[in-house]
Amino acid sequence: MSDASTPDHSIGPGGPRTPRIPTVDLRPWVSGDPVAREEIARTVDAALRTAGFLLVTGHGVDPALRADIREAARAFFRLPAEVKQPYAVKVGGRGWLGPGAEANGYSEGTETPPDLKESLSFATHEPFDDPATNAEWYAPNVWPSEAPGLRALCEEYLARMAELENHLLELLGASLGLEADFFTRHMSHPTFGFNINWYPGTEAIGEPEEGQFRIGPHTDFGTVTILDRQAGKGGLQVYTDEGGWEDAPFDPEAFTINIGDLMARWTGDRWRSGRHRVLPPPADAPAEELMSLVYFGECTPGTVVESVPAPVGRVAHEPVDSHTYLRAKLDSITVV
Repeated sequence: MSDASTPDHSIGPGGPRTPRIPTVDLRPWVSGDPVAREEIARTVDAALRTAGFLLVTGHGVDPALRADIREAARAFFRLPAEVKQPYAVKVGGRGWLGPGAEANGYSEGTETPPDLKESLSFATHEPFDDPATNAEWYAPNVWPSEAPGLRALCEEYLARMAELENHLLELLGASLGLEADFFTRHMSHPTFGFNINWYPGTEAIGEPEEGQFRIGPHTDFGTVTILDRQAGKGGLQVYTDEGGWEDAPFDPEAFTINIGDLMARWTGDRWRSGRHRVLPPPADAPAEELMSLVYFGECTPGTVVESVPAPVGRVAHEPVDSHTYLRAKLDSITVV
């Protein structure tokens, strides 16, 4: 098992795969077959108690849409820094997160170098009625004119993510033996986030510093993350107690799903927040360039999250305001 701050290259793309991350076909779940739904719910509960990750197929999201978003975003990311600079924001803003803006390892208390990535970051396009909520959690999305077509593609994609998230949250409720709307009732006007993460290769950014990752070891902060990723030598790894750091399984048709800190807390630590990292760009593949589409599901502001009681939950955490909790987490990874 490698130390969390040191890249472990002994597990390459052809290396071991963790059996703790199953693939779930959503089609039998959506169709309502009771036997299949019960089996799927058991599989999900078991996976989220060990790794906090799933692969999901049968979601109906067109792969061409994902490819088109990457092509449009790549046109922006490859521009000179001075052209991108007017769109620069800090973590939690809407716009461009440039090199050095974020260090996810900070959330674990690890003083890592900044993450080796750039991001375009978006969030809900619907303002809130409460002025204080609106001031903190809403701002118009910024769509770079240098990436024509990106807005229409992303808005279509985000509509599909909202549908998929709803199916997943109903599945999660059933996996705990709770009512179907246990989670979805708190998602009527979520703040959600959406990042397009660009990971350039060493030929573009040079060799990484010691302990530097494309994204440092961390857990996500909110409820459910829906990730569309690309495979590579400098790709996603997942941590489990049993296996340490292992390459995440990859299926180009599947979304990678993981739960965040707030969902783990909500379940009374029955489920674990999926700890993960993205390895640094590999020295032996200097041209490797990857891009991930990352949808972060969140609650409606003002949602109070209380741990599900025993025997389902394991730990009775103090209730928290979902967005007070989320803001503190976002602040923790900002490079000042």
